[in-house]
Amino acid sequence: MAQDTHQNAVDMTDPVDVYEHILEHEERDTQEIAVALDKTVKGIGNVVMWANVLLIAAIVGQVAMRYLFNQNYPKLDEIQWHFYGLVTMIGISYAMVTDSHVRVDILHMQLSRRAQRVIEIIGILALLVPFIYLMVDQGWDYFYESWRVNERSDSPTGLPGRWALKAVIPASFVLLAVAALARLIHDGHAIMTNYEDERQGKDLRLILWALIGFGVVATALTFLVHTTEEKLVIAMFLTFIALLFTGFPVAWTLAGVGVAYCGLAYLFDNGMMNWTGLEETLTGLDYLTLGAVVNRVYSTMSNAVLVALPMFIFMGLMLDESGVAERLMSAMQRLFGTVRGGLAITVTLIGIILAASTGIIGASVVLLGVLSLPSMMEQKYSPSLAAGVVSASGTLGILIPPSIMLVIMADQMALSVGDLFMAAVFPGVIIGVLYLTYIFVIALVKRDVAPVPEGAKRPDWAAIKDVMVAVLPTLALILAVLGSIFGGLATPTEASGVGALGATLLALGYRKLTFKKLVNVLKSTFNTTAYIFAIFLGATVFSYVLRELGGDALIEEMILGTGLGPNGTVLIILFIVFLLGFVLDWIEITLIVLPLMRPIINSLGLDIPGFGAMDEPALIWFVILVAVTLQTSFLTPPVGFALFYLKGVCPPEIKLTDIYKGIIPFVLLQLTGLAFVFLWPALATWLPSVAY
Repeated sequence: MAQDTHQNAVDMTDPVDVYEHILEHEERDTQEIAVALDKTVKGIGNVVMWANVLLIAAIVGQVAMRYLFNQNYPKLDEIQWHFYGLVTMIGISYAMVTDSHVRVDILHMQLSRRAQRVIEIIGILALLVPFIYLMVDQGWDYFYESWRVNERSDSPTGLPGRWALKAVIPASFVLLAVAALARLIHDGHAIMTNYEDERQGKDLRLILWALIGFGVVATALTFLVHTTEEKLVIAMFLTFIALLFTGFPVAWTLAGVGVAYCGLAYLFDNGMMNWTGLEETLTGLDYLTLGAVVNRVYSTMSNAVLVALPMFIFMGLMLDESGVAERLMSAMQRLFGTVRGGLAITVTLIGIILAASTGIIGASVVLLGVLSLPSMMEQKYSPSLAAGVVSASGTLGILIPPSIMLVIMADQMALSVGDLFMAAVFPGVIIGVLYLTYIFVIALVKRDVAPVPEGAKRPDWAAIKDVMVAVLPTLALILAVLGSIFGGLATPTEASGVGALGATLLALGYRKLTFKKLVNVLKSTFNTTAYIFAIFLGATVFSYVLRELGGDALIEEMILGTGLGPNGTVLIILFIVFLLGFVLDWIEITLIVLPLMRPIINSLGLDIPGFGAMDEPALIWFVILVAVTLQTSFLTPPVGFALFYLKGVCPPEIKLTDIYKGIIPFVLLQLTGLAFVFLWPALATWLPSVAY
């Protein structure tokens, strides 16, 4: 997944600044109306992003009230939902004007900018506009009904005016329409102006051939099933995958395909597609039933579990700004200075520590790359080993808690976030140890890939003391966050808010916190939360239509029909997830594929040890297996997130081929860790059982 990089006026020593500028596209077209619309949306976004500060205050206030005064205020809980809903819904428009949404870039990056603009115009008109119309129209009705009856909180001591949060739905999609209009004007004006440099690259024939290829495959696969609904399910999946390769944002591709197939199902239901020779359907899908998506969007906005997402993102980014990693890098380099591969070992250890404080892969990879790659090249490290170490170490944050992926998985699978956090500890540490072992062995066997730096000195007590001084504050914050969750003292949402405040205080204590850095962290949190939430919106529409078409039953039947037994079925699912990781991001897989697997796993009768204390040990074990498998998706080309961010900060001597060669052993190590958890399920289930 990728966006173009632009690093004009970027502080290359500030990892969050670099991360934000890699995430965003800079629009070169200066059409006045479009620029004015951009400024309007950005101005609203720059105000709304400060709601994250209020969200931290609301969460910390709730925790303080409970422990200091033994009081609980439902109003504070609901205020948190309101801030979260406001930030996420307004954020999708901000991400639209900055072009920060996630896309599959394998073909898109080869196109001329002119061809990319044509795709964006077609995508907005064909995929995004119908979705915006649906959400504004049905969202207005949803809000109006709530306002008409003066709907209030379910709790007698909760907030009045529940309609206020529901009003955000139509309002935010009107703002998204403004952002989309700005993109259309920019694209149309740039195409008419015909900038010389925008014609460099391939034309749309590349995309057309790819779409024709997918069309042939989709047609062939429909002959493997019998009913019209099953044919529509297969066509829907392959249409989504095919359109991803155009480079149009994943979120709006999901939403647009969902709306389009709802319309197609309506035509089949009403006999308007009999000319195709296919049977009529009875899906019941139409415009009004699709309006049920609005209620699902509201449920996502007011989800207490998901409130933890922006808080953990903020916590990780603030820690990146606090200078903790720089302190650890300088202190640990002295500790491992005379060890072969010492710098690579240092990077991996810092990756493990950062992983336990952040789940933002992009920011972690950028931070580790900015700090270590120049030194590795100076010490004559193998470019492929250097690239592999940085990208793999940065991906540990998606597995080792607190992980935003595990938060979303817990929500989608109706599991406890705390249970998943505890279940992921040993698998995450095992993969980290495998990395360290590999680096140590390869440095001994191939002495030229990770040489000892010239003039290296043996560590002394002063070096050990410096490491302890650098590590202890960060470990204290990690233990406070995870310990409060594991000990049942705080919910993951409460711990995330306290962690965000703790990271801010740490940056303040290290005298690294400036107003500019706070704004950078808030903007990156806003943008990152927005593109994740946008995919939530798209996946909500896509999944709803897919289920109504009978997609879950078809997938369950196909997987269980392999006849490979319980363990064989789990392996088949993991293999499918691994393959999907080459072309899809973890968010889409988690939101679309993972929920379909719950009934399958429950039906297998897996004998997974729960040590008499866990309700669904098999499901927790399976989710951790999927999480470990999805960790590989960050490293597997062509759309590995870690590779994209690493490419954005690489010194010129590290080529793309070096990056691809470097990640191979680490993908194999991740799969080795996966094998350990598969063969010994207690690695995932023992720790959660002890907490009860």
